[in-house]
Amino acid sequence: MSATDLRRLTTGESSDPHSLLGPHPGPGGVTLRVLKPLARAVWAVDPAGGVLAELAHEGGGVFSGTLPGPGIPEYRLRVRYPQGEFETDDPYRFAPVPGDLDLHLIAEGRHERLWTVLGADVREHQSVSGTSFAVWAPNARAVRVVGDFNHWDGTGHPMRSLGASGVWELFVPGVGDGCRYKYEILAHDGVWRHKADPLARSAEPAPGTASVVFTSRHRWNDAAWMAERGRRPAQRAPMSVYELHLGSWRPGRTYRQLAAELPGYLKALGFTHVEFLPVAEHPFGGSWGYQVTSYYAPMSALGTPDDFRFLVDALHRAGIGVIVDWVPAHFPKDDWALARFDGTALYEHPDPRRGEHPDWGTLVFDYGRDQVRNFLVANALYWCREFHIDGLRVDAVASMLYLDYSRPDGGWLPNAYGGREHLEAVEFLQEMNAAVHRCCPGVTTIAEESTAWDGVTRRTDLGGLGFGLKWNMGWMHDSLSYLGRDPVHRSYHHHALTFPMVYAYAEHHLLPISHDEVVHGKGSLFGRMPGDRWQKFANVRACLAFMWGFPGKQLLFMGQEFAQESEWSHERGLDWAELAEPAHTGVRDLVRDLNAHYLGLPALWSLDADPAGFRWLDADATDDNVYSFVRYDTDGSPLVCVYHFQPTVRHGYRIGLPAGGEWTEILNTDAARYGGSGVVNSGPLTARSRPWQGVEWSTEITLPPLGVVWLRPLRPAVEPATAPPARHENGRTS
Repeated sequence: MSATDLRRLTTGESSDPHSLLGPHPGPGGVTLRVLKPLARAVWAVDPAGGVLAELAHEGGGVFSGTLPGPGIPEYRLRVRYPQGEFETDDPYRFAPVPGDLDLHLIAEGRHERLWTVLGADVREHQSVSGTSFAVWAPNARAVRVVGDFNHWDGTGHPMRSLGASGVWELFVPGVGDGCRYKYEILAHDGVWRHKADPLARSAEPAPGTASVVFTSRHRWNDAAWMAERGRRPAQRAPMSVYELHLGSWRPGRTYRQLAAELPGYLKALGFTHVEFLPVAEHPFGGSWGYQVTSYYAPMSALGTPDDFRFLVDALHRAGIGVIVDWVPAHFPKDDWALARFDGTALYEHPDPRRGEHPDWGTLVFDYGRDQVRNFLVANALYWCREFHIDGLRVDAVASMLYLDYSRPDGGWLPNAYGGREHLEAVEFLQEMNAAVHRCCPGVTTIAEESTAWDGVTRRTDLGGLGFGLKWNMGWMHDSLSYLGRDPVHRSYHHHALTFPMVYAYAEHHLLPISHDEVVHGKGSLFGRMPGDRWQKFANVRACLAFMWGFPGKQLLFMGQEFAQESEWSHERGLDWAELAEPAHTGVRDLVRDLNAHYLGLPALWSLDADPAGFRWLDADATDDNVYSFVRYDTDGSPLVCVYHFQPTVRHGYRIGLPAGGEWTEILNTDAARYGGSGVVNSGPLTARSRPWQGVEWSTEITLPPLGVVWLRPLRPAVEPATAPPARHENGRTS
């Protein structure tokens, strides 16, 4: 071997170590060359242990010799180290694991099962057990794999470049599950850097940063759930979501311990889905998962990837769908993770005006790069396919859509047409949504999008982004702003609660009271409410009933279901001890009953996406702080919802009803069992033919203080006669 080749091998700079190492037939026999830097002696032995050849030391840990015969015999290596002799297979006698089609799809950015090719996979290759390592690093000068198996010295394990694909690979015999590893990458600045595997299936718990070889052995037991989940589109199905931070719901619980408690808790309260804050590996707990370092690895602090599968399985068996927060908008600058992965701006956009997020101190993906887009699209599919996830809530979509998002004038680059729209990000979101809906029927994608971008939930073939649902941030801001005011001032802001109906059907909406609304000094839902302690609880109950009655699915962050008084702390967890107080258990019982009514009354969800499912009765009772509307089922069955946001009792308050006959109160948030004062409408209410609020029928009810009343027909209602709209009388009896 030439001095140049020897130097390149021993310094790790060869991009094709297999051309120098391993067996190479020639006219004089089979030349065998191995790289064992710390070895004292090396022999090639047959399967029975017989010596085929003793290899001579060429220098720098390179040993070579000639094997007998014209063909490559079966052989292993016997290596003598100071600690003793060991036998192992030669990593450089194996053909590449990635096939030509895989490499072609990676080069095009179209490999929808990318995790089956890149990363670390335990497999049997050419009848030998080991782990195949593969990583995309197109601008690296050289790549080595380091880990427990080579004492974190990569000198003896240089990887081979697979040409224009940018993929480097090496099959290492004998390496199995549980082995920690990283890639050692030589950039063009001549510096070697250790990097975690972007497609690692498992990661070392913090403060460690290594990737971990992992093979799933979980056997799923949720076939019935998976077969049924896609039978009805999310827009026409009930969805009541409990948002949860896995590390602080019950602090100290593992995935498997959560699997023993969480499904029963959610089932008892009637939630249809749970949404986890990001579960991908994130060593900094204070980010709550929104600064991801390993996109393909569930966070290891709570258990293994199979332990997380066990939790999802348990939730499915209890009839609970699982949504996870997914963060393709940005990633942290940790030097051992994705940042400048091969010494260049590989995953991030190279221009900081597009590649850095000024608010969060993070990096922004280069959505125009095919392989980066592929990395993210495949990741979305990975969570759905490998972990049976039912929904992806995509974080910070607005920051992706606008090139000037949170950037000053002159601090951003316009698109090719001079506009502020991030066209490559739009294409990525469309591709991701199309791929998820095509490959994973029944999975819902949900956008956290806070602007008026047109077509967030419109189909991609019609020019939309293709999401199934969009968080209705406007409803959330307006509702919490209104309800956070003293009732004496609410009449001046009355239409904060009616305005969301102006755009309610522009998208398919989910109404969120999320973790973002109960942190950073905002206070809990309870803490944001005005008045004395009794009024705070009453306001919380009224707020929740308004949320459940308004068109759209709903999401509630953990702790708010029992009106936790302090804002959420990921370090402390929830204040479960508050449930010893009846006022808190009353709110929890109300949430249970709201969900029970929600599931039992299709009027509350079957026409969420259809204006025919909603009608205002009175949107203008400003002085009274009263709102009333009707929700309709597909068969026309009505549910009347009346909201009174003043701390007074109103007797004999006339409301319009969409049909005559007897009606009954099915929900009253002031009921004593919820912690209220017990001002309820007991007994049937008769709707008589007296025009009111634009309908022919009406009745008088008692409005509880800061309370909500839901009414439905006691028996088949009398169909209203055709009549001209009645004069509006602002909801007062005469």
